[in-house]
Amino acid sequence: MIKLIGLVPLFPLIGFLINGFFGKKMSKSLSGGIACVSVLASFVVAVLAFLELQHSANKSHVIELFSWINSDTLKIPFSLLFDPLSSIFLLIITGIGFLIHIYSTGYMHDDDGFSRFFTYLNLFVFFMLLLVLGNNYLVMFVGWEGVGLCSYLLIGFWFKNTAFNNAARKAFVMNRIGDLGFLMGIILIFVTYGSISYGEVFAKAGTGGTAVVTSIALLLFIGAIGKSAQIPLYTWLPDAMAGPTPVSALIHAATMVTAGIYMVVRSNVFYSISEVASETVAVVGIATALFAATIGLLQNDIKKILAYSTVSQLGLMFLGLGVGAYSSSVFHVTTHAFFKALLFLGAGSVIHAMGGEQDVRKMGGLKGKIKITYITMLLGTIAISGIPPFSGFFSKDEILAHVYEHNKILWFLGMVTSMLTAFYMFRMLFLTFFGNFRGTHEQEHHLHESPKSMTVPLMVLAGLSVVGGLIGLPEFWGQHNWIGEYLSPIILRPDPSILSHETEWTLMGLAVLAAGVVIYFAHAMFITNDVLPENNEEKLKPWQKLIANKYYVDELYNAVVTKPLDIISSFFHKFMDLQVVDGIVNSTGKAVTGIGSVVRLLQTGNIGFYIVSMVLGVVLILLFTFII
Repeated sequence: MIKLIGLVPLFPLIGFLINGFFGKKMSKSLSGGIACVSVLASFVVAVLAFLELQHSANKSHVIELFSWINSDTLKIPFSLLFDPLSSIFLLIITGIGFLIHIYSTGYMHDDDGFSRFFTYLNLFVFFMLLLVLGNNYLVMFVGWEGVGLCSYLLIGFWFKNTAFNNAARKAFVMNRIGDLGFLMGIILIFVTYGSISYGEVFAKAGTGGTAVVTSIALLLFIGAIGKSAQIPLYTWLPDAMAGPTPVSALIHAATMVTAGIYMVVRSNVFYSISEVASETVAVVGIATALFAATIGLLQNDIKKILAYSTVSQLGLMFLGLGVGAYSSSVFHVTTHAFFKALLFLGAGSVIHAMGGEQDVRKMGGLKGKIKITYITMLLGTIAISGIPPFSGFFSKDEILAHVYEHNKILWFLGMVTSMLTAFYMFRMLFLTFFGNFRGTHEQEHHLHESPKSMTVPLMVLAGLSVVGGLIGLPEFWGQHNWIGEYLSPIILRPDPSILSHETEWTLMGLAVLAAGVVIYFAHAMFITNDVLPENNEEKLKPWQKLIANKYYVDELYNAVVTKPLDIISSFFHKFMDLQVVDGIVNSTGKAVTGIGSVVRLLQTGNIGFYIVSMVLGVVLILLFTFII
């Protein structure tokens, strides 16, 4: 089955083509069914190939499809790589992707662009699969750019709304900034090593010199910053909530934003060599995690809360990468895919029940109205808060344990981030499902549980959020850390743990105690004392207003970057385009017209004048010849 791994991206591509060409002519059930079956087929092949890999002595399989670029200096085959790292991401993309496709059939059922939505969704899955299966940086880059395009299409899916179009454009532009760094990194890799195929490059990585390796690692990380929404290129992801909720779950929880994590783990040899690059990754990661977590404290849009949670969790993953905990970060990518997809889809179910309302200040008391959604979101909230034995506890604790080994300050900041996460997530849960209903009478009358096409994926993801941590149980629990052992062939320079079991137990106890105290405080604040977010921003305290407005980063970018560029663009338009370029073109046209108007006077129609002119011309030619 490993030899047929090329079928995994092929099935979604076929689904994209069928829906793209014939979707409007088909019924919604058929269109959605084709899209779902194509991803399900990919999942089945991925599972069978994964099982075969477990019993294979060779853990890295290259499947050559065809010769893509072939010149004297550049030879790039279009080949796929199936190994432990790509196999895990294939299962996440196709498994979570299939559940989200099923969910979307119910969520988007009444939308006029139903077939177009699934066309984009299938195309996105294809490019994401290509990204993680590529055997060289160029194939990865094709997938990388493809998911950026699909993200633009899906975020701006409801294109009649100008604000949604602006959000899509913002995501596209900010990703292109990061992509430029990634592309420059690929060029530097080729210049340094003469190849961009993983096997050849990683075998010669140490020969490039520390300075060059650091440059490569930092350039690649710039690409990861854009795709995975880290400081300073993170502001596109919260705005990306403009797209339909299934888009938020698929692109911004389980797949696209984790592409940066995948790329850094795949390129781990560069970061293992360069201490500067690793420290940069760690510092940017913890700064993003803490910064986004503070913003999430006072957000009132249920999807925006989850968006900043995603940015923060990605920051924790990069913190893990920065201290060499590559398998731990992949572990957290996996568990995060479970509970964050669950939370986004649960938020979509709440929005569906509320008739489109997203403000938690206008919700409340929903747990008795939409019980399945409440229970599943409760499980997802517990998981992301790091409460044992839920999945998020094991993956987050493993990252923090590795961070503690390297830097106690970064560990402390990571702990603070985890505490803030528990607070704002339970704040969202309490404001949404507890207390009295604060919406309109019409909304209250409209309240109802979502159809099975939406609730069944929620229940499956809830189950995974509960038991998903079993794949990474610590060894001192009497188990082998399966995911760590499985990924060991990919981590070229592993950094073994030096913590004693007593220290690990202590760190775990502190993490659970801190989360428990924060949850108790949130319960006392929003349930016991019934504190509600302020509707009038003018009544907020200065520090609350600062956080509620996301530290005015968007306004700062607008003042420092956007407006100056607009002024420069306007100057070049008015001066260079209209005066210089258009002036030269228009002047040339006028000169030709003027010369033509004069020359045409010679065309009198008088034959005698033509004969005289011809004779004079011959005489002048003869005189010129004799003189020369």
